[in-house]
Parts: sequence; C-alpha cells; structure tokens
Amino acid sequence: MTPMRRPDVTGTRGRRAARAAAPLAAALLAAGGLTAWTLTPGEAHAAPAEAASPAEDLNGDGHADLVTGAPGGTVSGKARAGYVAVTYGSADGLDPSRKKLVSRSTSGVPGPAAAGQQFGKTFATGDLDGDGYGDLVIGSDDASSGGVILWGSPSGPSGGTALDGYGWTPQAGDFDGDGTTDLALFGDGDLGGDDPVTQPGALFKGPISRDGSPAERLDFMDRSEWWGYGDDGPGCAEDDSCVDGPSSISGPVTAKAVGDVNGDDRQDIVIWQYEGDGVWGNHILLGGKAGFTTGAVGGIGSVGDESDTDVGDVDGDGHDDVVLGSSGAGQKVTVVFGSPSGPSGDRTQSFDQSLPGFYGAQEDGDRLGSCVSVADVTGDGRAEVALGISGEDFGGLTDAGSVALLHGSSSGVTGTGSQVVHQNTAGVPGVAETGDEFGAACSLKDVDGDGHRDLNVSSAKENASAGADWSLRGTGAGLTTEGAAAFGPGDVGGPVTKALFGSFLR
Repeated sequence: MTPMRRPDVTGTRGRRAARAAAPLAAALLAAGGLTAWTLTPGEAHAAPAEAASPAEDLNGDGHADLVTGAPGGTVSGKARAGYVAVTYGSADGLDPSRKKLVSRSTSGVPGPAAAGQQFGKTFATGDLDGDGYGDLVIGSDDASSGGVILWGSPSGPSGGTALDGYGWTPQAGDFDGDGTTDLALFGDGDLGGDDPVTQPGALFKGPISRDGSPAERLDFMDRSEWWGYGDDGPGCAEDDSCVDGPSSISGPVTAKAVGDVNGDDRQDIVIWQYEGDGVWGNHILLGGKAGFTTGAVGGIGSVGDESDTDVGDVDGDGHDDVVLGSSGAGQKVTVVFGSPSGPSGDRTQSFDQSLPGFYGAQEDGDRLGSCVSVADVTGDGRAEVALGISGEDFGGLTDAGSVALLHGSSSGVTGTGSQVVHQNTAGVPGVAETGDEFGAACSLKDVDGDGHRDLNVSSAKENASAGADWSLRGTGAGLTTEGAAAFGPGDVGGPVTKALFGSFLR
C-alpha cells in the first residue's frame, strides 16, 4: 500500500495513493464515523533535506526507515513466534510495498521459530560494522534464545549473525566515545525471589565484524573486576582509575533508551532495574572510555510500574534529558534534566494533561506516556516529546487512545502549541474504536527526508489485535495530518492474526 501523500501538481501521486490505501482504509473504517477532535495542521515550512544517520537508514538511501515489531505473529505454524517488518522511507514517506520481513524462519537468520518466543519484541539499530548502512539487532521475549544481527545493505537487512545468550533489550550507541558504534547486550535475568539476580551483560565495542566479533568485549553485570572502572567522570582520576564506583550490578535489568545525558560525547543507557524487596527503579549506565558507571535517575528513584522512556535534549542546553512515561500509577510524565554530572534530582518536571496549553483533559486510566519518543521535529534545537495516551476515552469510546506532540522550551516541556491526534481526527486514516489503544508505541523519524521528524505511531490492538501503524508528517510548526498514512501487517505481506503489529517501533 502506497501511503497517502500530498498530491503533486499533476495530481497523479495523490490518485495512486488513494487507490493503494483503499484496502486498509476499508478495514479501518468498518466501524463507522464519530465526531473528531480538532487538530490544526502545522504550517509546512521548507527545510533542506538531509540524509538520515546510518543508525536509522538500513538501506543507505538517505531516508530513515521504520522498524515494527509483531511479536504475536504466527510463523511456520508456531503461535506467537513473532517477526519484524522494516518499512523503507522515501521522498513520499513510508511505502509498505517496499519492505523486508524478518523472522526465525527467514533464510539466513539463525535459530528456529518457536511458539511463544515473540521474536521482535525488542530490537535496536546502529551501524555496527561502520560500512554506512544501519544494522538491525533483534531480540525476543525469550532472552535465552539469543539475539540476531541483520546487516544493512543497499537491499536492506540481510544475512544473520547469532548473539547466543543475549536476546533481551539490545542497545546500540557510541558508549566509549571513540566514534564507532558499540552494542550493549543483556541476557536472561528472570526474577527468582525477593533479591536481585545475576544477569549476563556484555559490551561489544565497535566495529563489529560480520561474524559477530567485536573490536573488544567487556562483560558486565557479573564481573566486579571490570564494573565501575574506566570512566573519567566523578570519582575517577585523570589516569582513568576509578574509586568509590559500584562493584557490580544485579538484574533483572531492562534497557530502555540511549542518549548523552551528561554531554561528554559518550552515550548512556537508561535502564529499569530490580532493586530487591519488590522495588524497581530507573537508573543510568553512564558511558566511559572503558565501559559504564552507574547511578539512579535523580529525583525519581523507584516508581510503581515500568513505563516507556526516551532521551533527548528538551531544553536545548546540550545535555539529553530523560523522559519517563506514566503508563499507570501517578498518571504523570516526568522529565529528569541532564547536566554535566548526569540527570539530577535538582531539576525535574512532572506533568499531566492539566499542563497549561495541553490539549485535552486528564482522566484516570488515560495512560499518558504509554509510549514516549523525544526528538527535534520543528528544527529549533529543542526536542519535541511524543506521548501515547492509549487509555484515552472520547466520543463514548473506552480506551480508544490518542497520541500527543508537545514542544520543548528552555524551561522544559510546554503545553503551548500541543497537538493531540487520534483516529477520529480529520485527515487520519481509520475510525476510532473501543479498545484500540492507539498510542501503544511511537517513534519520531524523518521518513520522507524533508528535514523534519515525522510521527510514527501504532495500535497493536487494531483489528482484533492484528495491529497497525500510522505516519504523520512533521513540519516546522509540529504535525500535519495532510498526507497521513496507515498500514497493517497484511499490507507488508506479514502474518495478520493477532500479530500485535506495532507493539514496538524504532
């Protein structure tokens, strides 16, 4: 299905898109219409096109590509074996006819498809071998089954290299600041009582060869002789020897997001960590010359449940900030601002839909922050924050869901100029239904290469949990619904029944 884009002067592009969009539109519109909330389309401003970073461009054509997890998909007769769909960006946005499907049954991908494995529940992208093409690292719900690296190429991800024992929440970034992409890997850390447990963790320092061999490998989380050494931040001397650092870290740990929270040109990882006695908390693995040091996310500590998280420079001060969704208890999104020493409890911001200027109303069960994506859409040097509101009720519908875009400012997230979108918004394909939970996952990526990040958002429960993705264009003022596109698993040729397509986007 070709996405519905702005027509060109001849109108042919618009007519082709409208015809191609008909199959999904018919499915999405089956429930009939309801009154839509008003969304003022953002005024489009010309912006110089620029090539996407290799981390986001898996076929090297200069456009960011969207990776969608479908962990519920049936593969080779195995229920919930799972798969991943890569939809390639273009000047016209996402085109589901240009795609790559990857599962454990794909030729060249190591490991068999297994029932309940949920391959594609977690993944990461980055140029691991330094060839200019983004590579795709795929994990699963069953961490013990290991992960897989698919190598980027002009035809997209290809081949397959096994990462035995490391199948949980992989993260790619330059963690040591040497200019190459590293890979942080996590193994099985299932909780086995009230106390934290040992969980395998490995840092593969880049570049990484096609056989999976890193330039250097550092094991952490179970290696006290290494853990806490090598960073030149607080507690470390100029010769890179550290004192008063943590001797180890225990699991289970879920890695959530990557960014540079202390401005040292080394990327850091936000993690969700079990602390013992039923308590969990948000922490940071701070990147260093020889590995990580760790610390709690200041001002947050432990929260009631796991929430989606992303990292970006909301206030434009050169330090990435941590944005934590609410997803449950508290119903507030929290921003922990970065600083030269990392995120600090001295400066935080918590808000809900009562934030002045935030379009809509706060209600119990809205799940504000069901998804979080942080990136500069408008080009003003401050990141916007996309927030799923998957429990949003409106028009007599329960948990129909919506998604919001809020702007960054020198003082943090502002409600001024906020936009809230759902399936009943004019210009958005489909019709909202009870239980859709639109806003399950989101990702801000410039898929059309116009210099503005576009909002990609999903409803994993659309069409009896088949799932679907939507893409809305970014502009110099925010979002516009003009040319909004939508597609589901059938449009990319993937298994449909209860696929949960869109459970995770990157």
